Parts: sequence; structure tokens; C-alpha cells
Amino acid sequence: MLTVFREMAHSISRQLAHIEPERQRLSPDATHAEQDDVLADVIEQAISDGQKAVERTPQQLEVLAESGVVDAGGYGLVLILAGVLAALRGEDAELPVIEHQTASISSRPHHEDSRYQYCTNFIVSGSGLVPRNFVNDLEELGDSVLVVGDEATLKVHVHTDDPESAMTIFDGAGEVTNLDVADMRKQVAEREARLATHRTGIVVVGSGSGIEALFSEMGAQVVPGGDTMNPSTAELLAGIRAVTTENVLVLPNSSNVIMAAERACELSEKNAQVIPTKTQQEGLLAMIEFDPESDVQVNRDRFGAARSGITVGGIAPAARDDAQGRFRRGDAVGFLAGEIVAWGGAGSTLASTIESMSDGAELVTVISGEGAPIPLEELDAHAPDGVELELHEGGQPSWWWLLASQ
Repeated sequence: MLTVFREMAHSISRQLAHIEPERQRLSPDATHAEQDDVLADVIEQAISDGQKAVERTPQQLEVLAESGVVDAGGYGLVLILAGVLAALRGEDAELPVIEHQTASISSRPHHEDSRYQYCTNFIVSGSGLVPRNFVNDLEELGDSVLVVGDEATLKVHVHTDDPESAMTIFDGAGEVTNLDVADMRKQVAEREARLATHRTGIVVVGSGSGIEALFSEMGAQVVPGGDTMNPSTAELLAGIRAVTTENVLVLPNSSNVIMAAERACELSEKNAQVIPTKTQQEGLLAMIEFDPESDVQVNRDRFGAARSGITVGGIAPAARDDAQGRFRRGDAVGFLAGEIVAWGGAGSTLASTIESMSDGAELVTVISGEGAPIPLEELDAHAPDGVELELHEGGQPSWWWLLASQ
């Protein structure tokens, strides 16, 4: 990407050096259209030079050649400038064609660190500066070289073991200021130390502001499921990548999401695995056993043991009249492990469903949803004798109450 950036910057510098004087410095009374026209001409040539640089990237990185792709960052930069050009020229103008680039045929993760220690940045101020004249000398000292700017000011970036020598290259050319040197090896070591502290991360799918907040408080990266609990594979993959650990467990919390979650894990460069939770309340109770300092297998075993003892239920308003005549649309319907166990009024259905699932359980978790007809603070009155309710405001759609016991 830096190479493409450099070639496009050089393209713009060359054009500005040779552009007609009257276009190089427009008069104060120049119209917006005249300004846009000059910018568009310069950007169009930069796009053309950028595309050529993008096409050369497989020759510069072996991993790109192996995967049969160009550099994604450089290609993205060309596309961004193409969008700027379209805005300047207008939707009816003839625009350059940006060649479509095929995605990699391999999902194999690949990351290559610089072998040099210091990420070095500084400013050079002078006169008659030509960015390209300094690139070769800098590349002899390191990699990731970028020199951009104009005749008066250059911004320099290089990865090197010898920042002092990199600055010495500009002796006599101008004044070096704004030096910023970062020890990349130290940064890597600190990152690895952070990852060692939290050895396993977790991603969950949630629906409802209250439920999402509960998952977040328990240390999870939450992927919003929306009203239908159906996030895309791309959204799940983004959630996995947002976790700071290399080992990740994914709780889909819906049977409809399990396949998408498995696909996201396959596409991820991390060690990501699915725990096939089928409901949000199951995911919440299982999360109690999550230990970020333990490895993936230990957490999988803990989740497995926890899930085997969880009973789930819920109460939702009927979407239609029952074919067997048990309830009508809008009545409360209670479910236990996916089977209908109660119906009728909201209060009586809630109490019956809790009683059905509380055999041997002293505590039942109740998560109140969007439009629930009984306030959260009044739910304790519907608990059977000897059963305590743990109450949460979930805000989930479709379900008045989600229930779980363990």
C-alpha cells in the first residue's frame, strides 16, 4: 500500500511541477467549477498511475503472487480517489474504468512483520526538495519507505535499525524536525503480553439493548442480531476480528446463526471456534463459566458442562390463532425447550411456565422483553413457592420473557 501511495504522490508532484502557471495558482475570483476542473485533471492522472502501481504489487510481495491478488490497501486507495473524481466531475461525466480485482482464492492468513526495529517518522523542511531522490538511500537502510511532499516540505516514513542514519541522508537538503521513533519489537512484546493475560476472547450474538449490555458486562464482544437474530457472516467475522485475543469462542445464541458463525470462524485468521448455543438465555447462563485467562479447550469444557444443565423457556404473544383452538392471536404462549406448555393470560402463563421449568431449581432467570405486559418489579409475585427469580431488563423483540434455570 505504501508503494502505491508513494507512486500516486509522485504523480501529483510531477503534475503540479509541469502544470500551466495560470492553473497552478488560480486567481482569487476563480469559480468552484474551475477549481474542481483542475483538481479532477490531477486526480485522474494519479488514479491511472495508481492503478499501474497496484498491478505491480504481486511482483513486490510473494504472498500476493501466491494468492493471485493485488494489494487490497493500494486498490482501496485507488477506489477512494475514483470516488473523489466522480464527485468533482459529476455523475454524467465520462470516468476512468477501475479494473475489478478478484478476491483471493485462499483464506490462508498471512502476516509479515518488518525485520527492522524502529518505525521512524520525521519532517524535512527546505527548498528544491525532490521526494524520489531520497528513496533509494532510505531503502538501503530499511523497508516500508514513504517520502511524500513538495519542494518545501517532505514527510518521511521508514522502518530501520538506524534512525540516525536515515536522518543523515537529508543533511544539506533541509532541516529535520518532528522526529517520532517507535520500537516495534517492544510494541509486539507488549501486545503478546496483553494477549497472554487474556488467552481467550468471546463473541456473542445478542438482540435487545439490555441483553447486549449484559453480555458486554460479562466480557463479550457483542454482534447485534437485530429483530430476527440473523447477522451476516461478514458481521460475525468483524466481531471475531475486533477481539484482542488470537483464540476466540463464538456463541451464536440461535440455531439459525450457527452455520454463519461456523463459516466466519473458517474465514478468520484467528483460532475461532463455535459453541452452538441456540438461545440468548442459554448463552447468558453459559457465560457465567467463561474464564478469559484459560485456554480455548478449558473454556469449551466449562461451557459444555454448563450447557448440559441449562433448561430454557419463554413467553411470547401468539402470532396467530392456534389450529387446535387452545389460544387466539395475541394471547400469551409459554414454551419449555421449544414445546408449548402453557397459554392464556400473561400472568398465569408466566407462572405456569416458570413452575414447569423450576423442578429441582431454586433460581430461575427471567429476562423481560420489549412490550412485556407486566412490569419487571411485579414479576416476583408469579414465582412458585421456594423459587427465586433473578430479573433482568433485556429489551429483546418478539419475546415478552426469556427464561432459564440451571
